[in-house]
Amino acid sequence: MSPSCQAHARSTDQNAPASPIDDTAVSNVSADYLRTLAPEINAIARSAGDIILRFYSAGYDIQTKADQSPVTSADLAADHHIQTALQRLTPDIPVLSEESAEVPYVERHKWQTYWLVDPLDGTREFIKGNGEFSVNIALIHQEEPVLGAVYAPVMDDLYYAYRDGGAWKQNDATDSAQKIQVRNTPSAGPTIARSRSRQTGPKLRAFLENLGQHEEVNMGSALKSCLVAEGSADLYPRLGPTSEWDTGAAQCIVTEAGGQFTDTLMQPLRYNTKDSLINPPFFVSGGSGKNWSKYLDTKPT
Repeated sequence: MSPSCQAHARSTDQNAPASPIDDTAVSNVSADYLRTLAPEINAIARSAGDIILRFYSAGYDIQTKADQSPVTSADLAADHHIQTALQRLTPDIPVLSEESAEVPYVERHKWQTYWLVDPLDGTREFIKGNGEFSVNIALIHQEEPVLGAVYAPVMDDLYYAYRDGGAWKQNDATDSAQKIQVRNTPSAGPTIARSRSRQTGPKLRAFLENLGQHEEVNMGSALKSCLVAEGSADLYPRLGPTSEWDTGAAQCIVTEAGGQFTDTLMQPLRYNTKDSLINPPFFVSGGSGKNWSKYLDTKPT
């Protein structure tokens, strides 16, 4: 989804049913708390994906937002479902989502813990019909993603992780989840994950030229980061703008898989630290520990 739109959130419904999750654990977000939350969030992501698929096969309306990016009836229906489910599950945790009411930084900067949601990441892929879109749900605690789920409904692939719990992939709801891990960059050169929906800009073009020998794989939405997490790609360089809801869930998955999700100074991305929710340029990388920033401006030596 477009990064240039404003921050969005829906405030907690105080009349929501009592949560089945013990919210007293929110203050420290314990491992037990995250382990309890993970299957609930996975189920919410899958059910949102089912809603999206109904629109995908039966048709949908498309509107244009103020920033000229598209939003569909599938985006809005999935957003409503996710927010309602999260408010019932954890009524004391606010939700920040791309598709609902604005919340000013003066309010949200007080949040130590909150849900960060992109109900349909890759709306352009959805409209094109290539299936490369996802549902992204992350729990952010003290500026870091501590739980994340990325679900690709057409592929029926669910990626998820929580802090100190590892990263996992489930190919469909009836299969057992398999632990995933990044790989070390092959000596023949890295495989680069790239978007289908954008032309190569001058910064990325220069970076790839400086990088030298490499392979490329194309994918839409947060699934590019998941390719790195599962060891199908070595690097996803994103040198243009994105929003925090595009990356929060995937960052948790990549990190728990042993990879890095960093800005171009090789520092981890942080969340809800400023008025704007636009991310800096970043690298999603595997297990090599390489300083990819050296390829940005000058030819490698």
